[in-house]
Amino acid sequence: MDKTSDGPEGAPVDPGDSELVGRLVREHHQAVLATALRATGDRQAAEEITQETFLRAWRHPQAFRSPDSSPRGWLLTVARRIGADRWRARGRRRMAEAAAASEVAHGESDLDLVLEAEVLRQALARLSPEHREVLLECVWRERSVAEAAAVLAVPEGTVKSRTYYALRSLRLILDEMGYRR
Repeated sequence: MDKTSDGPEGAPVDPGDSELVGRLVREHHQAVLATALRATGDRQAAEEITQETFLRAWRHPQAFRSPDSSPRGWLLTVARRIGADRWRARGRRRMAEAAAASEVAHGESDLDLVLEAEVLRQALARLSPEHREVLLECVWRERSVAEAAAVLAVPEGTVKSRTYYALRSLRLILDEMGYRR
C-alpha cells in the first residue's frame, strides 16, 4: 500500500483509511450524533463532538482492524469522553470566572494572591511525587484522564485514583497548615 505524509502531526496516512472512516461515518453517524446530543443537550456542540470523534477514528484506524473490535462501541465511547472533557472544561472556566469575580468583589490584593500561592506551593511540596505530577497534568495543564495517563505512562484508572487521593491529601495538608478559604 502506498503511504503519504499528509496525515495529522506528520503521521503517514494509509489511503484506505479514508474509505474505512467513510464507511464508519455512513454506518454510525446517527448513533454518534445522538450520543453527543444526549451528553451536551446542544446541537452545535454535538456536531462538533461527532466531527472530533470521526477525526480520531481517522487518526487511529488500527482500532477497527481487529476482527473482534466493535467500531460502534469505540466511537460511542470516544464521543462520550469528548463530551465529558468539554463539560469538565466548561466547569473549570465557570469556576475561574466566578473566582475572578469574587476577587474583584472582595477587593483581593496582589499580596493576598501571592500569599495563597505560597501556601499552595508549600502544601504541594508535601505531597508524594506521584500525587504532585498527576495534579500537575490534570489540574494545572487541564489534561483529560486519558491524556494524563499517556503522558505519565500509567493506566487511566491509576490517574483517577491518584487524583482522588492527591486532592484528599492536599485538603488534609491545607487543614493542618490552618489554611481556610
